[in-house]
Amino acid sequence: MLTSFEQLIDRYDALLFDAYGVLVHVSGPMPGARELIAHLNHIAKPYCIVTNDASRLPDKSATRYGRYGLEVNAEQIITSGMLLQDYFAKHRLRGARCAVLGPVDSRRYVELAGGEIVPPDADFDALVIGDESGFPFLETVDTALTTLFKQLDAGRHVHLVLPNPDLIYPSGVDSFGIAAGGVALLFEAALRRRYRDRAGLEFARQGKPYPHLYEAAMALCDTRDVVMIGDQVETDIAGAIACGIDSALLTTGVSLDNIASLPEALRPTWHVKSLAL
Repeated sequence: MLTSFEQLIDRYDALLFDAYGVLVHVSGPMPGARELIAHLNHIAKPYCIVTNDASRLPDKSATRYGRYGLEVNAEQIITSGMLLQDYFAKHRLRGARCAVLGPVDSRRYVELAGGEIVPPDADFDALVIGDESGFPFLETVDTALTTLFKQLDAGRHVHLVLPNPDLIYPSGVDSFGIAAGGVALLFEAALRRRYRDRAGLEFARQGKPYPHLYEAAMALCDTRDVVMIGDQVETDIAGAIACGIDSALLTTGVSLDNIASLPEALRPTWHVKSLAL
């Protein structure tokens, strides 16, 4: 059902926003984002950003958003990188040697979780794809894949961890890029080709559509009366539905507005065409 942000603000106790394709793209704010965030701050409406991005720590993201004119506190930003602490604790990976694909903050998330960073040509206990940027792509992927094959050939177990399952992301208002989940698919395809009869050689996916980020956001807002606003059906919307909360598909990013063609299990509660109030 088509709605507006005025109606969403009135209807729910708190709003949960995806970042890329909703509020920002790679080099600036999405149209209407400044005005909307300023309005929410002015009326003291609870909201937070729930993002699969694991390339920046929350304080770095808040600083970046501030440069775009979006006054968001670091405490209002929940990222998939933050989930690594629980994952590492659950799987006893504190002190594990970790090769990390991603920029400095992706490696910092792993360090905060207790991992020891090693280069991709060294033996590693875990391979973490934090982001698609921040490293020489082909050289690093080839090196990490070669090391991974060597260890699996020797019978060792390697944890494969993917904080951000997104396949694509909006790199501008009308441009797109391959995200960390797309990089993981390359590794998984290579693993299936080499180890045809070996099960379990897949990345453990941590962010949306899985429930952890939504639960953290609702705890932060101190309410379950929330709506998740996102631009990707398979992550933002599917995860909200699985979590039992309402969702709004904003068709300014990845997903198009052909909502009627979606299966019931992926159909958002609301359809929003812009951030305009």
